[in-house]
Amino acid sequence: MKPKIYIDGEHGTTGLQIRQRLAGRDDIELLSIPEAERRNQSMRQELLREADFAILCLPDDASRESVAMIGDAGTRVIDASTAFRTAEGWTYGMAELDREQAGRIATAQFVANPGCWPQGPIATLRPLVNAGLVPADFPVTFTGITGYSGGGKAMIADYEAMGEDAPEYLPYGLTLSHKHLPELRKYAGLARDPLMVPVVGDFAQGMVTMVPLQLGLLDTVPTGKQLHEAIADHYAALDHCVIEVAPYEKLERVPELQPEALNGTDGMKLYVFANDDRAQAVLIAVYDNLGKGASGAAVQNLDIMLGA
Repeated sequence: MKPKIYIDGEHGTTGLQIRQRLAGRDDIELLSIPEAERRNQSMRQELLREADFAILCLPDDASRESVAMIGDAGTRVIDASTAFRTAEGWTYGMAELDREQAGRIATAQFVANPGCWPQGPIATLRPLVNAGLVPADFPVTFTGITGYSGGGKAMIADYEAMGEDAPEYLPYGLTLSHKHLPELRKYAGLARDPLMVPVVGDFAQGMVTMVPLQLGLLDTVPTGKQLHEAIADHYAALDHCVIEVAPYEKLERVPELQPEALNGTDGMKLYVFANDDRAQAVLIAVYDNLGKGASGAAVQNLDIMLGA
């Protein structure tokens, strides 16, 4: 009997992407709700409890309601909101976190899908913190740029309506209290919140994150090669890994470092650049905010939970 999958919020940006990724598969049965009934609580609850797996693509409060509606039905859940990413009883859905994480996801009932913004900094920083090259209390800052699809249907509509008047480059989150900070701090292994300056660009999807490191602040200053080796070794040892580490090179410019480079894929590519004489480095991640940053990660987690 095929496992039944229900996407609660299948008509939103992430839900639509997940449904498209799953639509052609013959190893699962997709349950669905008509768009006109998407707010019908009793119909949603029936589907949530009937499903073997529910993928929640909803705002935080709505996700909490869906989990409550499941009750004791035993449905296994992948939640794409920020509601449960640091919550007790939930497994963080980034299989590349360490050697055991994919196994934890495989047996979990509740999996919190990672946010798009934290994944790049976590992917580059965590191996360095684990290796002792960057201390947990290091003052981390990062910035990056994402396509406007990261803001969901409302932001997509706004940017498409503005047309040529849409800003090409717009920093936001200037209260410096971004909702992804607790998640980033916890899973990067940091002792303090990083300083995050996100930017939205006038393009639909794709993203780049950049973590600059003032290595001269450290008592023991690692070289760029040491940073790269620690990151490369971390991912070389993993199963269920869709993260690639670019070779360590001293280059002035890399054409592939643009946010749309991996659009349409579920992977991520990491780069390390450094100037050892200046004791400085920058860690860069390129990925699709709708791929590895959202729906691709959800499907990756589902496959791990299915044992695929």
